[in-house]
Amino acid sequence: MKNNSILEVKKLNVVLDGEEIIKDLTFEVKERETLIILGPNGAGKSTLLRTLLGLVPYSGEVIWHTKSISYLPPQELFQRKGLPPLSIEEFFKFKNVSQEKISNIFSAVGLEPSLLKRRFGAVSTGQFQRMLIAWALVDEPKVLLFDEPTSGIDVGAQETIYSLLHKFWKEWNLTILLVTHDLNIVWEHGDNVLSMNRKTLCYGKPKEVITLEGLEEIYGTGIKFYKHQHI
Repeated sequence: MKNNSILEVKKLNVVLDGEEIIKDLTFEVKERETLIILGPNGAGKSTLLRTLLGLVPYSGEVIWHTKSISYLPPQELFQRKGLPPLSIEEFFKFKNVSQEKISNIFSAVGLEPSLLKRRFGAVSTGQFQRMLIAWALVDEPKVLLFDEPTSGIDVGAQETIYSLLHKFWKEWNLTILLVTHDLNIVWEHGDNVLSMNRKTLCYGKPKEVITLEGLEEIYGTGIKFYKHQHI
């Protein structure tokens, strides 16, 4: 493994239905790093994660130095409308892990094991999101790919979810790739930041990327910028 690198992406290009979604993207992720992926809607962030998992055709190189990877898609892909009438316990059986592991991960994410008997529609949004995080973690991956894991939940619950992810990152020596629009998370948890809008706009440490000029390049002019002060 080169310099503890767990992922190498070189000159990545993705074209879907004749439209260029990602152009000439290059970056690296090292073990135990948290990479934050920023960009406006339509920038190709979700497509990038799916491409890294081999779900989308591409040209260029995607080199993983592990096979232990888990992915949590955007919450909107897990809308509970129209889903089969599965209980959460039945959903977890697709993971092929022991009941003990399922109960343990439920406790670790702050859920009562009794929720396993409920159907998807019978839990709150916050409980549902914690359940999805438990789903992503139950088989003890080395790498987590999260696509806006706090979408659709209130600010207090968002902070709790990010604190939970940070806890697992610290205790399990995880590597995390995280798509988010929350700049506070960049400062608090990001080791490196990839800002993109179909191509690489900037890649580096948060203090190098999260500047007024850098944010205007990502999101356009007219944004407000408040510099985070580290203690």
